[in-house]
Amino acid sequence: MMKLPTFALIGLVAFVGPAQAQDTSLSFFVTSVGSGKGGDLGGLKGADDHCAKLAEAAGVTGKSWAAYLSTQEEGKRGVSARDRIGQGPWHNAKGEMIAATLDQLHIFPNISKSTALDENGNLINGRGDQPNEHDILTGTMADGTAYFPRETEDRTCSNWTSSGEGSATVGHHDRHGGGNTSWNAAHNSRGCSQEDLTKTGGSGLFMCFATGQ
Repeated sequence: MMKLPTFALIGLVAFVGPAQAQDTSLSFFVTSVGSGKGGDLGGLKGADDHCAKLAEAAGVTGKSWAAYLSTQEEGKRGVSARDRIGQGPWHNAKGEMIAATLDQLHIFPNISKSTALDENGNLINGRGDQPNEHDILTGTMADGTAYFPRETEDRTCSNWTSSGEGSATVGHHDRHGGGNTSWNAAHNSRGCSQEDLTKTGGSGLFMCFATGQ
C-alpha cells in the first residue's frame, strides 16, 4: 500500500477538519400554555409569536419559530403546517430527536407522551391524567397539509381567530384516546372556546418547531 507523505496527511486533515457535532438543543416543543382564548391564537402570526416568547423564556435564543398549524381558504388550499416549519432535524428540551426530516415527521415520528415535552422539558398531561390535555391544535390533515378547499366544516377555528363558533382538528401528543394514535389529526374539537376545547381533552396547546432559518 502506498504511503502518503506527512505533509499530504496534514493537508488532508486540514481539509476534512473535525466532525461537527449535531445541534441537539431545543427545536421542538408543545406549548406549556395556550393563548387562554381557546382557538383564538391571534392568527398564525400570534401563534408564532407565542412560540418565540415561550422559547425565549426557556432560555433559547437565536432561533426562528413557527407553530404547527394549517389554515383554510375558500376555493383553494390554505397554508399547510408542514410548509411552515423548516426541514429538520428537531429535538425536544432533553435533546431527544423527534424527527430528522419532514418525511420522517409525518410517517414515523418519535412523538409520544414521553417525548412531546413543553419548552421547559416537562410532560404534558395525557390520557388518564387529570386534567387530560392531549388534544393539540393543528387544523391539518395527517400528512401535514391544509384541508382543500373550505366548503363546509371549519377545522381551524376561523384560521385561529375564533374563541367561540367553529371547530379545529387536533392531534393526540400521547398517541392515545379512542383508538386514534395520530399526533396531528385525531379528531375535531366541539368548538373553539376554551371550555369546548377542555371538553374534548385539551386546553388550547399547540406545537412549535424551529424553522432553521
